[in-house]
Amino acid sequence: MSTGNPSYTNPKPCKHLADYKLRHGLSGYRSLQKLLKTTPNGRTSVEKLDTKIPRCNSCNGFQGRLYFCLICSSVSCSDHTLLHSQSENGHDVAVDIERAELYCCVCCDQVYDPDFDKAVMSKHFMGSPRNKNGDESIGERLVKRRRLGSSVVEELVDLRKSKQLVSMRDRRAKSCYPFGLRGLTNLGSTCFMNSVLQALLHAPPFRNYFLSEGHNREACRKRSVNRLCLPCDIDDIFSAVFSGDRAPYSPAQFLYSWWQHSSNLASYQQQDAHEFFISVLDGIHEKESKSSNRNRDNGDCLCIAHKVFSGLLRSDVTCMTCGFTSTTYDPCVDISLDLDTNNLSPKNTANKPIKPNENSSMSTLLGCLDLFTRQEKLGSDQKLYCRNCQERRDSVKQMSIRRLPLVLCLHIKRFEHSPVRRMSRKIDRYLHFPFSLDMTPYLSSSIVRNRFGNRIFAFEGEESDISTEFEIFAVVTHAGTLESGHYVTYLRLSNQWYKCDDAWITEVDEGMVRASQCYVMFYVQKTLYHKANEDLSCLPISPRRDTFLPIAGCC
Repeated sequence: MSTGNPSYTNPKPCKHLADYKLRHGLSGYRSLQKLLKTTPNGRTSVEKLDTKIPRCNSCNGFQGRLYFCLICSSVSCSDHTLLHSQSENGHDVAVDIERAELYCCVCCDQVYDPDFDKAVMSKHFMGSPRNKNGDESIGERLVKRRRLGSSVVEELVDLRKSKQLVSMRDRRAKSCYPFGLRGLTNLGSTCFMNSVLQALLHAPPFRNYFLSEGHNREACRKRSVNRLCLPCDIDDIFSAVFSGDRAPYSPAQFLYSWWQHSSNLASYQQQDAHEFFISVLDGIHEKESKSSNRNRDNGDCLCIAHKVFSGLLRSDVTCMTCGFTSTTYDPCVDISLDLDTNNLSPKNTANKPIKPNENSSMSTLLGCLDLFTRQEKLGSDQKLYCRNCQERRDSVKQMSIRRLPLVLCLHIKRFEHSPVRRMSRKIDRYLHFPFSLDMTPYLSSSIVRNRFGNRIFAFEGEESDISTEFEIFAVVTHAGTLESGHYVTYLRLSNQWYKCDDAWITEVDEGMVRASQCYVMFYVQKTLYHKANEDLSCLPISPRRDTFLPIAGCC
């Protein structure tokens, strides 16, 4: 299976369409734009301003397919399109009024032109224009991002560029567990922290950055007496975990540093693992973004948190009256998904029964992603201003993924909070998720093409080598109730699952993973997952590892 988006090859235009474009260029397409009308479901048609019911100029008929000549604007039925082209020299190309599709009157067949589809789409989508300073649109910025993407991946993934590569085959031979797999001590209701740290420690590009001295704590000048450096303490954890020591490690210094960054969460009470994950990325961004300049081409942050986890969401809001669509883009480091309500028999991909919940119902991750990208009608109190109608209108909203990150974090909304009922509860519904995930159906290019009848047009910033296939490597689960629960992480290393329950590491089978109540799932691009498995036996070891000797009461 291909690891990139499907390539959309433009069909070769017929001779008559080529002759038309040679003589008239795109002027006819642009003139047609003011006559186009799009419904909220994406169907586009031609609406003549001088008549409500179009009729054939030859037979005055109005039934069946009618075609609008791009040269003289006359209307012909399917029986008279050829006659019109024969009587009027050069009038060979028309437009299907009902479907707004190109038609060759000589070939008597539908023809395709990406420039025509682009003209149809551009009328109904609000692009991001250049500002007064001539800044590039988001589409242009994304094209340049793709050129940069390959170098970023090489920088983060290629372990051979590290200054020091130390083979750990001898040490691994003495242990049944992969190198770098080490338990974390619970410091008092800190399983939420340990579970997320285990996922971060084994996220391939994130791990490679710290083990390759991407952040050197000894050279870091950000430390102060009153405020510690969160990336420095994360670097400490990496050095300790990948030092070869198998004894459980205590992340006490990191916890204290995180408390300083997130003072509102500084307590020994149980916290939300997803909220902690977001807070840690914010802490890394806050420190590293000050020292690393933003990319001059697209303005993106170059901190490791955004290089690894940052993606881009697209939101399309379509007016239900005129079909005009307003598009906005929002960066994200994770995607929060509602559980879909489709009941399925509780079986895994091997058709073996798994542990059901009390309602004997189960959701699927693909169903959750379908729900996330499904069109949603906004309520009457959410009417948005339509630029085309010049007033507030009922509208529908549809989300899609404009750009995928290197590591995809999917958060399942298991905790419901109702301000009206003044109550909170946990949803114990089981979720079936694949180990290999293809995100192609949820990309903006796929969603928009599907909405507009798979029209052929160049999707801005799209390239065929974008990786859309992911492999799961970490699952953070939650067991228990909202008030009293416990977080555990399952790690997938070299296709073997390991349960990380604070200080305890055990080998488990995939059935136990599937039967758990997953809360946060981490997927990495497929090529990076296989690359990480190949390099598990040869990882860079920090020369400062001897500074992490066990301290009484801490390690």
